Amino acid sequence: MFDNPDRGAVSSPQLDSPAKSATAVPGRTPAVIRLLVLATFVVILNETIMINAIPRLMGALNITEQTAQWLSTAFMLTMAAVIPITGWFLQRVSTRSAYTTAMGLFLLGTALAAVAPSFEVLLGARIIQASGTAVMMPLLMTTLMQVVPESDRGRVMGNVTLAISVAPAMGPTVSGVILQFGSWRLLFAVVFPIAAVIAWRGLKQLKNVGEPQFSTVDWLSVVTAAAGFGGLVYGLSRFEGGDVRVAAAIVAAGLAAIAVFVVRQLSLQKRGVPLLDLRTLRYRTYTVALILMSVAFMSMLGSMILLPLYLQNVRELSALQTGLLVMPGGLAMGLLGPTVGRLFDRFGGRVLVIPGSIGIMLALAGFTQVTMTMPFWQLLGLHALLMVGLAATFTPVFTLGLGAVPPPLYSHASSILSTLQQVAAAFGTALVITVMSARADALRSAGATEALANLDGMRLAFIIGAVLSVVVVVTALLLPAQADSASEIEGTRPMEPA
Repeated sequence: MFDNPDRGAVSSPQLDSPAKSATAVPGRTPAVIRLLVLATFVVILNETIMINAIPRLMGALNITEQTAQWLSTAFMLTMAAVIPITGWFLQRVSTRSAYTTAMGLFLLGTALAAVAPSFEVLLGARIIQASGTAVMMPLLMTTLMQVVPESDRGRVMGNVTLAISVAPAMGPTVSGVILQFGSWRLLFAVVFPIAAVIAWRGLKQLKNVGEPQFSTVDWLSVVTAAAGFGGLVYGLSRFEGGDVRVAAAIVAAGLAAIAVFVVRQLSLQKRGVPLLDLRTLRYRTYTVALILMSVAFMSMLGSMILLPLYLQNVRELSALQTGLLVMPGGLAMGLLGPTVGRLFDRFGGRVLVIPGSIGIMLALAGFTQVTMTMPFWQLLGLHALLMVGLAATFTPVFTLGLGAVPPPLYSHASSILSTLQQVAAAFGTALVITVMSARADALRSAGATEALANLDGMRLAFIIGAVLSVVVVVTALLLPAQADSASEIEGTRPMEPA
């Protein structure tokens, strides 16, 4: 089935425009990618937009902090459960149908959240939002690999970095500004018309790319994927202030479900109909990129959680002040994306990934030295260095990793990549919060003040992040300068059933 990706294709629905081969003009970003990047930025922004709204929600809905955290946890949990299914979904439907599904679900969830009368309704709305986001991310990556020439992928992937990496980093900043003007409902009221205009323009201009293929869905795979990846993320989130034994049991159950899912996919691959094709992992460059990206996301999300806690709980800054302090780093990451992409196209990945990973390590090492009086300019500089290092790392890693697999596997490769982002984010968050809390509790029991106990706990958590960043540096050394060319990929035969 992989020699001819169009074999078995079915016609699109009548409302869809005809599929296009989308021959891109060298040096220009295809219109379809610009539309998808803009849509993806808006939907991913909502993953972290609720962080600064938690105090408002606690008072307005009469809920505890742990309950309010579920609005972010449930978003991440839904993403982890739904994304593994998108590899199959994106092969079965047209580009316009996938886009309509993603934006339709996101708009429905956003509208429902804006008028939610209770926490339960708001939580359901966040789950609907996340379902749309889960489709949009792999759709963007898969379409990019189909329509952008290999010589241009670095530059275009640099633009994509803005949506994938900068949006969650900017979420707390955006929400901090919006909350100065009204209640938490304003977060959704502002996003809805913007997302609606983007959805309308997308449906007006978007053309189908490639042809959908008919295939049946294996429901055992769907259930085990949702239970496994969703359970793993949920279990990891329970380590944050919950019963460690219960959290460990949920994680173990999630891992067991994932093991069943993997065995099932290996069996389905022999018949050529897996829900998520794991043969992508046979490509060394893709697998190395997957490992590097996962560990880098753990480091990034861990620091994204720790730094606001330090600035607000230890240094007593407001949510808005905290958002403004970390905003320059997020903006630098986004603005550097296209430049990093052009440098990748010209010089390859290693000259970017190795210095970038070293920058990440140095920034996290600097954060281990935080004190009660560290100058804010120094904190801003360390955060900016971290974001620049991540910008230099993510674009080449995404491009090298996805470029290493054959075109028929793009949707599966991007789904695995997006799924592991969510799992890595949950693991990184759970790890740093658990380490920080355990250390702070031990020091409080020994008689330390609240501020000093929290500070020392944060230092130890930053040390964990710095150690993880060493893995990023080592993995970066294993990446090639360029992905294998399309002809080389098609000439290899690791795709045959085992």
